[in-house]
Amino acid sequence: MHLASRLRGKFPRLALTEDFSFARHTTIGCGGSAEAAAMPACLEEAAQLLTFLERERIPYCYLGAGANVLPAEGRFEGVVVRFCNMNTLYADGTLLYAGAGVTGGRLLAFAAANAIGGFEPLSGIPTSVGGGITMNAGVKELHFGDVTERVIASEKGKIYTLSQSECRFSEKSSLFQQGIAVLGAYFTGKRSDARTIAARACDFRRRRAGLPKGRSMGCAFVNPPDRSAGELIEKCGLKNTRVGGARVSEIHANFILNEGGTADDILALAELVKARVYMQTGITLREEFRRIP
Repeated sequence: MHLASRLRGKFPRLALTEDFSFARHTTIGCGGSAEAAAMPACLEEAAQLLTFLERERIPYCYLGAGANVLPAEGRFEGVVVRFCNMNTLYADGTLLYAGAGVTGGRLLAFAAANAIGGFEPLSGIPTSVGGGITMNAGVKELHFGDVTERVIASEKGKIYTLSQSECRFSEKSSLFQQGIAVLGAYFTGKRSDARTIAARACDFRRRRAGLPKGRSMGCAFVNPPDRSAGELIEKCGLKNTRVGGARVSEIHANFILNEGGTADDILALAELVKARVYMQTGITLREEFRRIP
């Protein structure tokens, strides 16, 4: 029995897609396909799905908004679990709750509409709540972990709540990169006004306007302590370096652009960059993107 048919038989109301394309659902625009993608609509359905996948030993991976990930080429004989239908969003004073599928843009717009500030530095970052927390996405002024109060998580189908300290947030890292799913989160904001929020958000969006256009994963490498990964890559003479259809941007060296290449091209170029930077500086760059599945 096909995997999608098994899932439909077990979860008749579960949103499913067969023959899921990674290229069409990621910002880098490459990669192979998966046998199925499943989009649970609530905490209970997500937990039941994950319990079933674990019990039946069906391979699965998570995918949020599709940024900061590099999907492998070939066929994934498993399930891509997406929480895009888990988009509950509400405020209690300055405390916000957002489901894992809420986009960063929608979260910030909702906060602004309710005169809740403190999130403006995250403006323009292409992410979902689940992905933003998992990757601890952000800029030097603010990361998702800084405003996270607690997270509703699931591991092997069991739902539990983690405090901010239990999430082990660090530079572009969190506990959730160890296979634990983010189902939703509470965020702590602060009272503000529409004019202040709009002005600050506009400023941070303006800063992002100069970033490279085209298909990319966003920043490819995490900044080492007190250093800029982009500057290190540029000083090693790697701007415009190409492997197949992958190229280091001439605008910002920490961006790898997909110009008709494959995931193998992207990965080969990333490995070349890491090797050259280490050879010339002794610094090991850590990948900011997540390899899937």
